Amino acid sequence: MRWWDIAPVLELERALFPHDAWSKGLFWSELAHARGANANRRYVVAEVVGEAREVRVVGYAGLAAVDGTGDVQTIAVAREHWSTGLGARLLTELLTTANAFECREVLLEVRVDNTRAQRLYERFGFEPVGVRRGYYQPGNIDALVMRLSDPLSAVQGMSHGSQD
Repeated sequence: MRWWDIAPVLELERALFPHDAWSKGLFWSELAHARGANANRRYVVAEVVGEAREVRVVGYAGLAAVDGTGDVQTIAVAREHWSTGLGARLLTELLTTANAFECREVLLEVRVDNTRAQRLYERFGFEPVGVRRGYYQPGNIDALVMRLSDPLSAVQGMSHGSQD
């Protein structure tokens, strides 16, 4: 993801997460930590080329890595691309990045009512480890905290055909 991706990413962010969408400033801040010698973030976008050769962002994801722990900051896929494997590809990219950052584990938060995402994470080996009450605001929705203890094995397992 680069600065020029922020506007289309924000459109998708607002469409998918209307009540708790990230701000433009938050994306800029995250991207500032994704470049240079001390980079500890990686953000990616998935794009498609339309019939008129226009390029559209249809997914994005980001990971932060600190002291051997990766944290999935965000992952989103346009509704028309649900059930295409795009979410799994984005998550695979994040876990590959976690391995490059030498993370021993990866954590994430997911809305307790987002069972679709929870199933994806479980396929990769994430396990529930707790709940953060009222994490998603302003809706006061709880977050399920999930943990993956071996990101490298998860990526290798998914690349060897265990993916649905």
